[in-house]
Amino acid sequence: MRVNYLGTGAAEGVPALFCNCEYCRAAKQRDGREIRSRAQVLYDDLSVDFPPDAFYHASILGADLSAIRYLLVTHSHIDHFNAADFILRGYKYSRNLTEECLDIYANEEVCAVFEEATRREMRADVREKICLHPVGAFEELCFGDWRVHTLAARHTSKEPLVFLLEKGDKRVLHLCDTGLLPEDDYEYLQCVGGGKLSLVTLDCTFLYEPHGENARHMGLDDCAEVLRRLEEMGLVGSGTRRVITHFSHNSVPSPALIARAEKEYGFLAAYDGMTLEI
Repeated sequence: MRVNYLGTGAAEGVPALFCNCEYCRAAKQRDGREIRSRAQVLYDDLSVDFPPDAFYHASILGADLSAIRYLLVTHSHIDHFNAADFILRGYKYSRNLTEECLDIYANEEVCAVFEEATRREMRADVREKICLHPVGAFEELCFGDWRVHTLAARHTSKEPLVFLLEKGDKRVLHLCDTGLLPEDDYEYLQCVGGGKLSLVTLDCTFLYEPHGENARHMGLDDCAEVLRRLEEMGLVGSGTRRVITHFSHNSVPSPALIARAEKEYGFLAAYDGMTLEI
């Protein structure tokens, strides 16, 4: 399975869109891997989320967004789902699509946002190639070569989802946007069973920044706690890749701090355009 971390920043991006703090000013000068667009990860032909920075992911990072056959959306916040762009998936705006059809799996709020955002400009011949599938937490989805289990995220409402992805012998747990996982998630994962995870993608918005235990995102200690629980359940082993992503400018994700986190916790910190083969 090919995994491409196209966007690795939090809602405001890094440097933040309207920010003039010391770190953001310095990051603009340094450029390179400190520039982090909004969250999107490609797992072969499946994308988790579709942010406002998808144009950047296609034009600068070279991603073929027309090759996305399946889209899973965590929640309706604009940094994870920019629905208006889908009016451009066809007609004279897009020719020679790699995949003619797109299936979107998301909660009912995301589906409502899609319909509202595209209502004024969506052409019927474009819309007929996009299929919305409303889903909730703790459902099993089967499509193409994929089996996906939806889990509940700890975020701003009951809306957000996180995902267990299975394709062939590869198993991936995608955990963005969420704080520490609800107990129901661990119980569900225990019931699903299966072999060890090939990869865990972890929200690490806070890095070392202090935050409450009921926060809607995670820091390094939270990520370590989630992995400890998964290891106790037999889902994480020595062969499991552990990737942290979704960094905020407030946590100052400088090269030095990222390198410190990788050394102290044994995680791999994603950057925009980072590709793994698992």
